Amino acid sequence: MNKQYSLYLDIVRFLASVFVVLDHFNGQQIVSRELGKYIPEFGREAVIIFFVLSGYVIAFTTEVKQQNLREYVVARCARIYSVALPLLLAAFCLNYLCNTYFSGASKAYYEVSKAYVYIPFHLLFLGELWNLSEVPPWLIPYWSLSYEVWYYIFFATLYYFSSYKRVLLSMLVFLVLGHKLWLLLPVWMSGVFLYHQQNRFPLRVTTARIGWGISILVFGIFEYLDADKNLTAWGEAIWPFTSLMLGSASRYLADYVVCLIVFSNFWCARYARFTLLEKFTRGIKTISSYTFTLYLAHMLVISMWLRFYRHDNSNITDILSISVLIALFTYLIGAVTEHKKTWFARCFDRLWGSLAAVFSKSSVTKQHQG
Repeated sequence: MNKQYSLYLDIVRFLASVFVVLDHFNGQQIVSRELGKYIPEFGREAVIIFFVLSGYVIAFTTEVKQQNLREYVVARCARIYSVALPLLLAAFCLNYLCNTYFSGASKAYYEVSKAYVYIPFHLLFLGELWNLSEVPPWLIPYWSLSYEVWYYIFFATLYYFSSYKRVLLSMLVFLVLGHKLWLLLPVWMSGVFLYHQQNRFPLRVTTARIGWGISILVFGIFEYLDADKNLTAWGEAIWPFTSLMLGSASRYLADYVVCLIVFSNFWCARYARFTLLEKFTRGIKTISSYTFTLYLAHMLVISMWLRFYRHDNSNITDILSISVLIALFTYLIGAVTEHKKTWFARCFDRLWGSLAAVFSKSSVTKQHQG
């Protein structure tokens, strides 16, 4: 992965987070309908970008950086829990305080009232398995983590095991995933495929840049025609299993189209030599280092803002105020979450070592008893 391409992917994932925020500005009525017409609603498309990018990055890191299962697990846990754990606890605590000391219970209070069940539930990312459809209070974007983390696990069974262990473990995890995760698994795996096959089909710089531009144009036409709505309706109509609810995977046909566009865009960008990006390396690396925090934390800010402030969605001052608040909150939280991945990595590495020692001791004890 050359430097220009790495910087390009950093920009893409940061913009994807921004698109999710803008989508929720419309969905949560932070902006009026009149203003909302000028704001792109690419939230779902952004998640598909994340899935393709996630598969690509996992394929890259497992080949270049993490050479064994321990390093892989520690790195993935540090990446996810460094942000998800603090924000999940914050969401439950804030929701509890608001519902205890202020009038009006939130829709998700049933989770807060049984936090001893739902916090571990969400820490294990079980919210989208089979017919389940649960997200933590005030953390709507959390749903995608329930896909991504299980894709990490499934990939690990295929990559780090062999022979009968690979077959048994991958089949077991695949069964756990359920129909919704099965439907979007090809999207995530397309990133893995792209990484391993991109060098087999190199492009000339001019061809790559033209292809990159065409992919952007095709995406614009796809969105302008609202083709995703027709594909979603078609996908629901042809879905044969009425007892298996599509839920968050209801747009699977549209997701496949977006996946192909993103796949083409990344492939072309790999060879397009965007050398201009190198001049902005420091800025790109800085803003992209807050991507995950922005993606997950902004809804917490929006929820608190709407709970305590009488927001005027046609008032530019109000809209700018909450935008600045989201940026500030992301910066402050990111400094103690996403930017502390190494600390979390050390913690998980020690935990792995402790568990390994316990299992090793247990195995030796059984051998002696035998």
